[in-house]
Amino acid sequence: MLKRRHLLAAFSSVAGAAAMGIRSAEAQDYGAFLAGVRSQALAQGLSSSIVSRALALTREPNAKVLKLDRHQPEFTLTWAQYRDRVLPESRFQKGRTVYSGVESVMAPVSERFGCDDRGVMGIWGLESGFGAHTGTFSVVDALATLAYDGRRSTFFRGELMKALQILNDGDIAPEAMMGSYAGAMGQAQFMPSAYLRYAADGDGDGKRNIWTSQPDVFASIANYLGKCGWQPYEPWGQEVTLASALDKSEIGRTNTKSLAEWMSRGVRRADGARFSRTDVKGAIVQPDGPGTQAFMVYHNFNVIRRYNPSDYYALGVGLLGTGIVSP
Repeated sequence: MLKRRHLLAAFSSVAGAAAMGIRSAEAQDYGAFLAGVRSQALAQGLSSSIVSRALALTREPNAKVLKLDRHQPEFTLTWAQYRDRVLPESRFQKGRTVYSGVESVMAPVSERFGCDDRGVMGIWGLESGFGAHTGTFSVVDALATLAYDGRRSTFFRGELMKALQILNDGDIAPEAMMGSYAGAMGQAQFMPSAYLRYAADGDGDGKRNIWTSQPDVFASIANYLGKCGWQPYEPWGQEVTLASALDKSEIGRTNTKSLAEWMSRGVRRADGARFSRTDVKGAIVQPDGPGTQAFMVYHNFNVIRRYNPSDYYALGVGLLGTGIVSP
Protein backbone atom coordinates (compact mmCIF):
# COMPACT_ATOMS: atom_id res chain seq x y z
CA MET A 1 0.00 0.00 0.00
CA LEU A 2 2.80 2.35 0.95
CA LYS A 3 4.68 1.55 -2.26
CA ARG A 4 1.51 2.25 -4.29
CA ARG A 5 1.14 5.62 -2.61
CA HIS A 6 4.73 6.48 -3.49
CA LEU A 7 4.10 5.47 -7.10
CA LEU A 8 0.93 7.56 -7.27
CA ALA A 9 2.69 10.52 -5.72
CA ALA A 10 5.54 10.19 -8.18
CA PHE A 11 3.14 9.89 -11.11
CA SER A 12 1.17 12.90 -9.90
CA SER A 13 4.37 14.86 -9.56
CA VAL A 14 5.52 13.96 -13.07
CA ALA A 15 2.08 14.63 -14.54
CA GLY A 16 1.85 17.92 -12.72
CA ALA A 17 5.28 18.94 -13.88
CA ALA A 18 4.39 17.98 -17.44
CA ALA A 19 1.18 19.97 -17.29
CA MET A 20 3.04 22.94 -15.85
CA GLY A 21 5.57 22.56 -18.64
CA ILE A 22 2.84 22.62 -21.28
CA ARG A 23 1.24 25.66 -19.70
CA SER A 24 4.60 27.34 -19.36
CA ALA A 25 5.44 26.65 -23.01
CA GLU A 26 2.06 27.95 -24.12
CA ALA A 27 2.49 31.03 -21.95
CA GLN A 28 5.87 31.64 -23.56
CA ASP A 29 4.40 31.16 -27.04
CA TYR A 30 1.51 33.50 -26.23
CA GLY A 31 3.91 36.02 -24.79
CA ALA A 32 5.96 35.89 -27.98
CA PHE A 33 2.76 36.31 -30.01
CA LEU A 34 1.78 39.39 -28.00
CA ALA A 35 5.30 40.79 -28.39
CA GLY A 36 4.87 40.45 -32.15
CA VAL A 37 1.52 42.24 -31.98
CA ARG A 38 3.10 45.00 -29.93
CA SER A 39 5.95 45.42 -32.43
CA GLN A 40 3.50 45.57 -35.33
CA ALA A 41 1.34 48.14 -33.53
CA LEU A 42 4.32 50.36 -32.70
CA ALA A 43 5.54 50.10 -36.29
CA GLN A 44 2.14 51.50 -37.32
CA GLY A 45 2.71 54.51 -35.08
CA LEU A 46 0.37 53.55 -32.24
CA SER A 47 1.06 54.81 -28.73
CA SER A 48 3.38 52.57 -26.74
CA SER A 49 1.51 53.26 -23.49
CA ILE A 50 -1.91 52.51 -25.01
CA VAL A 51 -0.67 49.30 -26.64
CA SER A 52 0.94 48.14 -23.40
CA ARG A 53 -2.19 48.96 -21.39
CA ALA A 54 -4.39 47.10 -23.88
CA LEU A 55 -2.23 43.99 -24.18
CA ALA A 56 -1.96 43.79 -20.39
CA LEU A 57 -5.63 42.75 -20.48
CA THR A 58 -4.71 39.39 -22.00
CA ARG A 59 -2.24 37.11 -20.23
CA GLU A 60 -3.08 33.74 -21.78
CA PRO A 61 -5.51 32.37 -24.37
CA ASN A 62 -9.04 32.72 -23.00
CA ALA A 63 -10.39 29.18 -22.64
CA LYS A 64 -14.02 30.33 -22.62
CA VAL A 65 -13.54 32.20 -25.91
CA LEU A 66 -11.98 29.13 -27.50
CA LYS A 67 -14.75 26.87 -26.24
CA LEU A 68 -17.48 29.15 -27.60
CA ASP A 69 -15.70 29.53 -30.91
CA ARG A 70 -15.11 25.80 -31.39
CA HIS A 71 -18.48 24.59 -30.17
CA GLN A 72 -20.95 26.89 -31.84
CA PRO A 73 -24.35 25.18 -32.01
CA GLU A 74 -24.93 23.55 -35.37
CA PHE A 75 -28.65 23.58 -35.95
CA THR A 76 -30.94 25.00 -38.57
CA LEU A 77 -34.00 26.95 -37.60
CA THR A 78 -36.98 27.40 -39.86
CA TRP A 79 -38.11 30.98 -40.40
CA ALA A 80 -41.14 30.30 -38.19
CA GLN A 81 -38.88 29.09 -35.36
CA TYR A 82 -36.48 32.01 -35.80
CA ARG A 83 -39.37 34.51 -35.85
CA ASP A 84 -40.84 33.08 -32.65
CA ARG A 85 -37.43 33.17 -30.96
CA VAL A 86 -36.28 36.69 -31.88
CA LEU A 87 -39.62 38.48 -32.30
CA PRO A 88 -41.73 37.66 -29.25
CA GLU A 89 -44.43 40.18 -28.46
CA SER A 90 -42.45 41.17 -25.36
CA ARG A 91 -39.66 42.52 -27.59
CA PHE A 92 -42.09 44.71 -29.49
CA GLN A 93 -43.58 45.96 -26.22
CA LYS A 94 -40.17 46.75 -24.77
CA GLY A 95 -39.13 48.41 -28.02
CA ARG A 96 -42.14 50.73 -28.05
CA THR A 97 -41.50 51.72 -24.46
CA VAL A 98 -37.81 52.37 -25.15
CA TYR A 99 -38.57 54.23 -28.37
CA SER A 100 -40.98 56.61 -26.64
CA GLY A 101 -38.07 57.66 -24.44
CA VAL A 102 -35.43 58.04 -27.15
CA GLU A 103 -37.40 59.18 -30.20
CA SER A 104 -36.54 62.85 -29.69
CA VAL A 105 -32.83 61.97 -29.73
CA MET A 106 -32.93 59.24 -32.37
CA ALA A 107 -35.05 60.91 -35.06
CA PRO A 108 -32.72 63.86 -35.85
CA VAL A 109 -29.63 61.65 -35.59
CA SER A 110 -31.11 59.02 -37.94
CA GLU A 111 -32.07 61.68 -40.46
CA ARG A 112 -28.66 63.36 -40.30
CA PHE A 113 -26.95 60.13 -41.27
CA GLY A 114 -29.33 59.17 -44.08
CA CYS A 115 -31.55 56.66 -42.34
CA ASP A 116 -34.81 56.57 -40.38
CA ASP A 117 -35.82 55.22 -37.00
CA ARG A 118 -37.27 51.94 -38.29
CA GLY A 119 -33.89 50.69 -39.44
CA VAL A 120 -32.08 51.89 -36.34
CA MET A 121 -34.61 50.46 -33.88
CA GLY A 122 -34.75 47.13 -35.69
CA ILE A 123 -30.98 46.62 -35.64
CA TRP A 124 -30.53 48.00 -32.12
CA GLY A 125 -33.21 45.62 -30.88
CA LEU A 126 -31.85 42.50 -32.56
CA GLU A 127 -28.18 43.18 -31.90
CA SER A 128 -28.27 44.09 -28.23
CA GLY A 129 -31.86 44.08 -26.98
CA PHE A 130 -31.95 47.91 -27.17
CA GLY A 131 -28.60 48.16 -25.40
CA ALA A 132 -29.26 45.62 -22.64
CA HIS A 133 -26.80 42.97 -23.84
CA THR A 134 -23.49 44.29 -25.13
CA GLY A 135 -21.15 41.41 -24.33
CA THR A 136 -19.05 40.50 -21.32
CA PHE A 137 -15.68 39.82 -22.94
CA SER A 138 -12.69 42.11 -23.19
CA VAL A 139 -12.46 42.71 -26.93
CA VAL A 140 -8.65 42.80 -26.85
CA ASP A 141 -8.50 39.51 -24.93
CA ALA A 142 -11.04 37.81 -27.21
CA LEU A 143 -9.43 38.96 -30.45
CA ALA A 144 -5.92 38.17 -29.27
CA THR A 145 -7.04 34.67 -28.26
CA LEU A 146 -8.64 34.01 -31.63
CA ALA A 147 -5.72 35.53 -33.53
CA TYR A 148 -3.32 33.27 -31.62
CA ASP A 149 -5.52 30.18 -32.04
CA GLY A 150 -4.65 29.82 -35.71
CA ARG A 151 -7.93 28.70 -37.28
CA ARG A 152 -8.75 32.18 -38.59
CA SER A 153 -5.68 33.93 -37.33
CA THR A 154 -5.25 36.35 -40.25
CA PHE A 155 -8.77 37.72 -39.92
CA PHE A 156 -8.69 38.08 -36.14
CA ARG A 157 -5.17 39.52 -36.06
CA GLY A 158 -6.38 42.18 -38.48
CA GLU A 159 -9.36 42.92 -36.22
CA LEU A 160 -7.05 43.05 -33.19
CA MET A 161 -4.83 45.62 -34.88
CA LYS A 162 -7.90 47.68 -35.74
CA ALA A 163 -9.08 47.45 -32.12
CA LEU A 164 -5.71 48.83 -31.00
CA GLN A 165 -6.09 51.64 -33.53
CA ILE A 166 -9.50 52.52 -32.05
CA LEU A 167 -7.99 52.61 -28.58
CA ASN A 168 -5.16 54.77 -29.88
CA ASP A 169 -7.76 57.24 -31.21
CA GLY A 170 -9.09 57.63 -27.67
CA ASP A 171 -12.78 56.83 -28.27
CA ILE A 172 -12.85 54.28 -25.45
CA ALA A 173 -10.53 53.10 -22.68
CA PRO A 174 -9.00 49.64 -23.15
CA GLU A 175 -10.72 48.30 -20.04
CA ALA A 176 -14.11 49.52 -21.26
CA MET A 177 -13.84 47.98 -24.73
CA MET A 178 -16.25 45.09 -24.13
CA GLY A 179 -18.08 42.87 -26.58
CA SER A 180 -18.87 39.33 -27.66
CA TYR A 181 -16.50 36.37 -27.55
CA ALA A 182 -15.78 37.01 -31.24
CA GLY A 183 -14.99 40.71 -30.78
CA ALA A 184 -18.29 42.35 -31.84
CA MET A 185 -18.47 45.53 -29.82
CA GLY A 186 -21.01 47.54 -27.90
CA GLN A 187 -24.69 48.15 -28.48
CA ALA A 188 -24.28 48.11 -32.27
CA GLN A 189 -22.15 44.94 -32.20
CA PHE A 190 -19.60 46.31 -34.68
CA MET A 191 -16.41 44.42 -35.39
CA PRO A 192 -13.44 46.82 -35.19
CA SER A 193 -13.22 47.02 -39.01
CA ALA A 194 -16.89 48.04 -39.20
CA TYR A 195 -16.35 50.51 -36.37
CA LEU A 196 -13.53 52.27 -38.19
CA ARG A 197 -15.67 52.51 -41.31
CA TYR A 198 -19.07 53.40 -39.91
CA ALA A 199 -18.98 54.47 -36.25
CA ALA A 200 -20.13 58.08 -35.87
CA ASP A 201 -20.31 60.78 -33.22
CA GLY A 202 -23.96 61.48 -32.44
CA ASP A 203 -23.65 63.61 -29.31
CA GLY A 204 -20.96 66.01 -30.53
CA ASP A 205 -18.30 65.19 -27.94
CA GLY A 206 -15.72 64.24 -30.57
CA LYS A 207 -15.79 60.53 -29.72
CA ARG A 208 -17.60 57.52 -31.15
CA ASN A 209 -18.83 55.64 -28.12
CA ILE A 210 -21.03 52.71 -29.17
CA TRP A 211 -20.87 51.27 -25.65
CA THR A 212 -22.63 53.82 -23.46
CA SER A 213 -23.64 56.82 -25.61
CA GLN A 214 -27.07 56.25 -27.14
CA PRO A 215 -26.70 59.14 -29.63
CA ASP A 216 -23.44 57.58 -30.85
CA VAL A 217 -25.08 54.14 -31.12
CA PHE A 218 -27.95 55.60 -33.16
CA ALA A 219 -25.60 57.64 -35.33
CA SER A 220 -23.36 54.64 -36.00
CA ILE A 221 -26.19 52.30 -37.03
CA ALA A 222 -27.81 55.04 -39.12
CA ASN A 223 -24.47 55.86 -40.76
CA TYR A 224 -23.91 52.19 -41.59
CA LEU A 225 -27.31 51.88 -43.25
CA GLY A 226 -27.08 55.31 -44.86
CA LYS A 227 -23.70 54.60 -46.44
CA CYS A 228 -25.01 51.24 -47.68
CA GLY A 229 -27.78 53.01 -49.59
CA TRP A 230 -30.78 53.17 -47.27
CA GLN A 231 -33.71 55.05 -48.75
CA PRO A 232 -35.29 57.01 -45.88
CA TYR A 233 -38.99 56.47 -45.25
CA GLU A 234 -39.23 53.88 -48.02
CA PRO A 235 -40.50 50.44 -46.98
CA TRP A 236 -38.17 47.51 -46.51
CA GLY A 237 -40.94 45.09 -47.39
CA GLN A 238 -44.33 43.78 -46.35
CA GLU A 239 -46.15 40.51 -45.86
CA VAL A 240 -48.15 39.38 -48.90
CA THR A 241 -50.59 36.67 -49.95
CA LEU A 242 -50.26 34.50 -53.02
CA ALA A 243 -53.25 33.35 -55.04
CA SER A 244 -51.32 30.25 -56.05
CA ALA A 245 -47.85 28.82 -55.46
CA LEU A 246 -45.11 30.47 -57.46
CA ASP A 247 -42.39 28.53 -59.22
CA LYS A 248 -39.23 28.22 -57.16
CA SER A 249 -37.31 30.11 -59.86
CA GLU A 250 -39.47 33.17 -59.20
CA ILE A 251 -38.76 33.27 -55.49
CA GLY A 252 -35.78 35.10 -54.00
CA ARG A 253 -34.63 38.64 -53.34
CA THR A 254 -32.85 38.99 -56.70
CA ASN A 255 -35.93 38.11 -58.80
CA THR A 256 -37.46 41.55 -59.01
CA LYS A 257 -40.59 42.53 -60.92
CA SER A 258 -42.84 45.56 -60.85
CA LEU A 259 -45.75 45.37 -58.45
CA ALA A 260 -48.02 45.50 -61.49
CA GLU A 261 -46.42 42.29 -62.75
CA TRP A 262 -46.71 40.65 -59.35
CA MET A 263 -50.37 41.60 -59.10
CA SER A 264 -50.99 39.99 -62.48
CA ARG A 265 -49.64 36.80 -60.87
CA GLY A 266 -52.11 37.00 -58.01
CA VAL A 267 -49.88 38.63 -55.39
CA ARG A 268 -51.70 40.93 -52.97
CA ARG A 269 -51.02 42.73 -49.71
CA ALA A 270 -51.55 40.75 -46.52
CA ASP A 271 -55.06 42.16 -46.15
CA GLY A 272 -55.92 41.02 -49.69
CA ALA A 273 -55.89 44.53 -51.17
CA ARG A 274 -54.01 45.55 -54.30
CA PHE A 275 -50.77 47.50 -54.02
CA SER A 276 -51.26 51.26 -54.17
CA ARG A 277 -48.25 51.71 -56.48
CA THR A 278 -47.57 49.65 -59.54
CA ASP A 279 -44.21 50.97 -60.73
CA VAL A 280 -42.15 49.96 -57.70
CA LYS A 281 -40.02 46.86 -58.11
CA GLY A 282 -39.89 44.14 -55.49
CA ALA A 283 -39.09 40.47 -54.98
CA ILE A 284 -40.87 37.65 -53.19
CA VAL A 285 -39.14 36.01 -50.25
CA GLN A 286 -40.72 32.86 -48.83
CA PRO A 287 -38.20 31.50 -46.30
CA ASP A 288 -40.03 28.30 -45.38
CA GLY A 289 -41.08 27.42 -48.90
CA PRO A 290 -44.41 27.07 -50.74
CA GLY A 291 -47.55 27.50 -48.72
CA THR A 292 -45.85 29.44 -45.92
CA GLN A 293 -45.47 33.10 -44.94
CA ALA A 294 -44.40 35.27 -47.89
CA PHE A 295 -43.01 38.79 -48.11
CA MET A 296 -42.56 41.38 -50.84
CA VAL A 297 -39.13 42.92 -50.24
CA TYR A 298 -37.67 46.13 -51.63
CA HIS A 299 -34.34 47.93 -51.82
CA ASN A 300 -34.01 48.56 -48.08
CA PHE A 301 -34.28 44.83 -47.37
CA ASN A 302 -31.01 44.34 -49.22
CA VAL A 303 -29.45 47.24 -47.33
CA ILE A 304 -30.27 45.52 -44.03
CA ARG A 305 -28.55 42.41 -45.37
CA ARG A 306 -25.33 44.44 -45.65
CA TYR A 307 -25.34 44.50 -41.84
CA ASN A 308 -25.88 40.75 -41.65
CA PRO A 309 -26.25 38.72 -44.89
CA SER A 310 -29.23 36.65 -43.81
CA ASP A 311 -32.81 36.80 -45.06
CA TYR A 312 -34.03 35.80 -41.61
CA TYR A 313 -32.07 38.65 -40.02
CA ALA A 314 -33.26 41.22 -42.54
CA LEU A 315 -36.88 40.13 -42.10
CA GLY A 316 -36.47 40.27 -38.32
CA VAL A 317 -35.00 43.78 -38.40
CA GLY A 318 -37.66 45.00 -40.81
CA LEU A 319 -40.60 43.56 -38.88
CA LEU A 320 -39.25 44.70 -35.49
CA GLY A 321 -38.39 48.23 -36.58
CA THR A 322 -41.68 48.75 -38.39
CA GLY A 323 -43.66 47.19 -35.55
CA ILE A 324 -42.08 49.58 -33.06
CA VAL A 325 -41.93 52.83 -34.98
CA SER A 326 -45.08 52.58 -37.11
CA PRO A 327 -47.32 49.86 -35.68
